Amino acid sequence: MKPVNKYRNRLASEKSPYLIQHAANPVDWYPWGPEAFATARTENKPIFLSIGYSTCHWCHVMAHESFEDIEVARAMNDAFISIKVDREERPDIDSLYMTVAQMMTGRGGWPLTVIMTPEKEPFFAATYIPKETRFGLVGMLELIPRIKDLWENHKDEVLQSAGKITDTLQNIIPNTSGDCLSVHLLSRTHAQLTERFDFRHGGFGTAPKFPTPHNLLFLLRYWKNTGDEKTLRMVEDTLRAMRLGGIYDHVGFGFHRYSTDAEWLLPHFEKMLYDQAMLAMVYIEAYQATGKREYQNTAREIFTYVLRDMTAPEGGFYSAEDADSEGKEGKFYTWTELQINEVLDEKEAGTIIKLFDIAENGNFPEEATGRQNGTNILHQRKPLEELAVDYGMPQSELQQRLEKARLKLFEHREKRVRPHKDDKILTDWNGLMIAALAKGAQAFNEPLYSEAARRAADFILRNMRTPDGQLLHRYRDGEADLLAYAEGYAFLIWGLLDLYEATFHAHYLESAISLNTDMLEHFWDDVNGGFYSSSDKGEKLLVRQKEIYDGAIPSGNSIAMLNLIRLGRMTANQDLEKKASTIGSAFSETVNNAPMGFAQLMCALDFSIGPAHEIVIAGDLQASDTQVMLEALRTKYIPNKVVLFNPVDKDSPKIHKLASFTKHQTSIDGKATAYVCSNYKCEQPVTDVRSMLELLGT
Repeated sequence: MKPVNKYRNRLASEKSPYLIQHAANPVDWYPWGPEAFATARTENKPIFLSIGYSTCHWCHVMAHESFEDIEVARAMNDAFISIKVDREERPDIDSLYMTVAQMMTGRGGWPLTVIMTPEKEPFFAATYIPKETRFGLVGMLELIPRIKDLWENHKDEVLQSAGKITDTLQNIIPNTSGDCLSVHLLSRTHAQLTERFDFRHGGFGTAPKFPTPHNLLFLLRYWKNTGDEKTLRMVEDTLRAMRLGGIYDHVGFGFHRYSTDAEWLLPHFEKMLYDQAMLAMVYIEAYQATGKREYQNTAREIFTYVLRDMTAPEGGFYSAEDADSEGKEGKFYTWTELQINEVLDEKEAGTIIKLFDIAENGNFPEEATGRQNGTNILHQRKPLEELAVDYGMPQSELQQRLEKARLKLFEHREKRVRPHKDDKILTDWNGLMIAALAKGAQAFNEPLYSEAARRAADFILRNMRTPDGQLLHRYRDGEADLLAYAEGYAFLIWGLLDLYEATFHAHYLESAISLNTDMLEHFWDDVNGGFYSSSDKGEKLLVRQKEIYDGAIPSGNSIAMLNLIRLGRMTANQDLEKKASTIGSAFSETVNNAPMGFAQLMCALDFSIGPAHEIVIAGDLQASDTQVMLEALRTKYIPNKVVLFNPVDKDSPKIHKLASFTKHQTSIDGKATAYVCSNYKCEQPVTDVRSMLELLGT
């Protein structure tokens, strides 16, 4: 048996914050790689694969309970070759073995535990495993000897079982193409979402309740097309409930990961970059759809949090902040009534205590014990306008009092021990935030947001490419590594397209076109259509997967379908639109079974069906009439459009090479001029805003 390493293992030299968290474990961890599998073959041991991420609460629990425990570590080192994987660094490995876990156990989550042969074939899967058996969960100290006995004394049966699991896994990957997606899927998706909608608290389903922003993005489009006010109320009720609830950080802004209850009160406190990006987009679109300032304010607050706490000096955006600090989940974010009274003066404290439902005994039950422990999560039972009536004061006065108190609480909270920040920069999640900021820059006419998006995009394009131009997935501590996955390409292309429309700097459109070409070359399935999750130059796993399900974030294929449609319209390249249609066909059987699970794909389908618009604005970008025309275009809710700009003050601008038809769409009489095409038909150019909006049906 190997001696237990008390101080340092192989993970110490890794870049992943998650792997580094386990570098001092007594478990003899390996990173995923040839050395681990070669050692397993040489020593004739199975692989213990543990997958998680640095801000995962239950990953921390299992680490403290088992991986830092000498007794458990000795047993693991004796029985296994143990491998740690950061799911955010290797989503291909995570997706593959999460599919295995769901197939074998009917559930998944993190930490994910898989035991497999040295040939990577799994034969056991679980999520969190306690140290000792309790509440029906087999503990590590009981499980490890069982697995060791099976491997040493019944190895043929284990290998046979692993082979069958691998065969089943390979057979469930979609490998045939079906019919094109039908317009009827839009109404079916709407019906299924309506059926699952919580009309009391907003959101979908019961506890735990996730924000699922792409569901709301789809519903906004459905409302736009049908005028169904009930659908708009579903979106607004959800957005308001989340903003008032404990899932929102009322002191420092930004959203927590999800709510453990149906009322949005008790969150899982980690903050993920992708949630901030997707939720900001929904609030921006809700503002465009309704004109209600509350949605603009929420989006701006999200950006305040991201630009303050999640932005690297180099320009990219960090990945996440932990739920835990000082060993306790939510400690950084919760307050006792005594703390509120100590930080604020009497009038301010009274306002905060009433406004945010602060109680001496606490205002929420602990998830584990069900008891209140004297701490409070700030949340509003009523919107501010209703509370102003209760107080008998103008809303603006109450808002000023609230903001003054919030700043004091924020300054006090900043002195606390902060949760761990996962400071790696991921291309895919950065692509989402670039898109969100670019949308915000347009909708709110806010240059600060377009500049932040530009810095992030420039950083990635400059620092996260291989010498031959391939996109890389992760940057940390001065080093970019790991070939990007389909989501990385798709999300960054999305961000670049929105950034082009926010700035009209043609090199962002040029970069999007180039990356899309690379994505088609290295990820496209030439036989059945759709994009594989990993590049043909990446590591070969048991199965080369394709992903279409829109889970916590949209799938790469869903966003790629929309990108292809947009790029096809922007460059008049119908081959790209045909590719987009083929994505729908590639997954049609899966999507038709339960379209609600593919809400982002439905947004792409909605764009393809129309009405959709291609708009070219010709003029002087600095001229007031051009700015007025663009502002009118950007503040309206017109989700299914592409916008190009043809500058009159330049000779042979780059946009003419990227979209040659723009050569002929010039300014009339030196005025800002809009060329509008809708549903494959182009209208006469117009030089006034009202006529442009009429052509767009708004």
